[in-house]
Amino acid sequence: MTGVSRRKFLNGSAAVSMAGVAISKGALANPAENPIVLNGTSSPAVLARDETFWQTVASHYSVTRQVTNLENGFWGIMADPVLSEYQRLTSWINKENTLFARFRWGETYHSLHQSVAEFLGVSASEVALTRGATEALQSLIGGYNQLSAGDTVLYADLDYSEMKNAMQWLEDRRGVRAVKINFPEPAPDAQLTENDLLEFYRRSFDANPKTKLLLLTHLNNWTGLIIPVRKITEMAKERNIDVILDAAHSVGQVDFDISSLGCDYVGVNLHKWVGAPIGCGVIYIREGKTGNIDTYMGKNPGSGRTIDRIDTGTANFAAHMAIPAALEFHNQIGTKNKEARLRYLRDLWVSEVRNLQQVNVLTPDAPAMVAGLTSFRLDSITSTEGNNALMKRLVDEFGVLTTRRTGPAAGDCIRVTPSFYNTPEDMMKLVNALKAISRT
Repeated sequence: MTGVSRRKFLNGSAAVSMAGVAISKGALANPAENPIVLNGTSSPAVLARDETFWQTVASHYSVTRQVTNLENGFWGIMADPVLSEYQRLTSWINKENTLFARFRWGETYHSLHQSVAEFLGVSASEVALTRGATEALQSLIGGYNQLSAGDTVLYADLDYSEMKNAMQWLEDRRGVRAVKINFPEPAPDAQLTENDLLEFYRRSFDANPKTKLLLLTHLNNWTGLIIPVRKITEMAKERNIDVILDAAHSVGQVDFDISSLGCDYVGVNLHKWVGAPIGCGVIYIREGKTGNIDTYMGKNPGSGRTIDRIDTGTANFAAHMAIPAALEFHNQIGTKNKEARLRYLRDLWVSEVRNLQQVNVLTPDAPAMVAGLTSFRLDSITSTEGNNALMKRLVDEFGVLTTRRTGPAAGDCIRVTPSFYNTPEDMMKLVNALKAISRT
């Protein structure tokens, strides 16, 4: 076969093959007997209490019945139509193999960038796909090149463990001083306010005047506290402090545009509250700021492209190609409606246990400061062993799955994270369990 005819053969074969796996919008049209139909007259707050609507949503999830799962913060299961699309794409990729990877992946990847950027409200040139927020944030922290020996970098006890490790690692990598600050926790009879958090950061900046880099977590995975990122970032920039933002848990759980927060560097997960396959994340660098992040391990030195700040190796093609399906299903429900529903489920159980003497809820009730994820301590138990025992008792005796979290400076806690398939009855199951345990 000649070179010319071989190219024609390959290009023609690839074109024919791609026709069978088009990633087109509308691929997730719901079955006529079970559509997700939004009532245009219902506000998110009203829709959050519409159990008929949320039963329809729940019907699109295949969920284990072994326990009542209130530990959905690890990752978000795919809705059935997203899972079907992922499985279809996995089979197709396995068949087409390098014929697709060599000739069509670049074009497909560019299209995925456009879809993700549109969803996040940013430019496609500002994002690149990763295997998760952890990978994105490690590249941002490790690659940040505006530090000099003797500078200070600031992070908090409520930041994610791998991000705390990366900030501490900068001491060796950049010769800086890494300082951990510990968030105030609410007293049993009081709640934190936004002003408390702003004052906390003012004091932290004053105590560390050489700070050049700040790590913030929008909605942290330990307690669920949402911080006023925009205001803290403005305060930081007034002091010439750059900010790297962990938005792993906030994208898809709360309604916002990344650009509105004022942060130049952000790590995102799409496999938590958006519902994409595991292994889907995003690195974001604001246009004009890529030079402050090294290209990844010398990849294309001098490049100004965001994509050159990360290298994930061979991608899980099918997982990334299923992102548009996840976005489509997510948008059928709507971020605002998801946020309202999760907060409603959270408030149901918190309102019932907050006044129990033995229970200390670790997030305030103000809507701007919490969504669906919330943690608590029972009877001031702060040890890992004690919280492991409580977690085990909840699942063994009451059939309620939660998780123990180690991270807050004040000690371990139990995290509760409902999802879109959970019901008010699920939350009351937790309430009844905590009341029974507190009596003993």
